[in-house]
Amino acid sequence: MTWHWVAEHEPRWDQDKAAALGDLPPTLFGLGHPEVGRPLGDTWWRVEDETGAAIGYGRLDDTWGDAEILIIAAPPVRGTGVGAFVLENLEREAAARQLNYVYNVVPTRHPDGEEVRGWLTHHGFAATEVGELRKRVASGATPSRD
Repeated sequence: MTWHWVAEHEPRWDQDKAAALGDLPPTLFGLGHPEVGRPLGDTWWRVEDETGAAIGYGRLDDTWGDAEILIIAAPPVRGTGVGAFVLENLEREAAARQLNYVYNVVPTRHPDGEEVRGWLTHHGFAATEVGELRKRVASGATPSRD
C-alpha cells in the first residue's frame, strides 16, 4: 500500500476526522465538542491512501522540548500499519524540531485503553510515574515529504 503524509497547514475539524475516530468521542482526546470547520490547535497531518482518501491523522503538540502526540487510524484500516506509519512520521517531525521526547496519555475512559497502552509499549514507549507513555526521539531523523 502507498500512504502519503500530508501536512494540514490550517487544520480544521471535519467529517473525515470524525469518521477516523469511529465511535470514540472527540472529548476523549481533549478536542471538546468541535463543529465542522472549527480551527484546531497544534500541528496536524493526515494520512491519505492511493485514492486520496483520509485514513488516519497525527497530531503533535510541542511544549518545552517534548511533544504530546495523538495517533488516529480510521476503523477500516486499524491493524494494517497505518498507526505505525503515523507514529513513525510524528517521530520524524519531532526530531526535525529537535524535541527530546514524544508522549501519549491514554485516557482512562478509552474503551481499548489496555490495548493502546500495549501497542505503544510495543513501539518503544515506557510508562512514567505520572501516567504518560514516553519515548525518546531519535536525533537526525527528517520528516517525510510526501
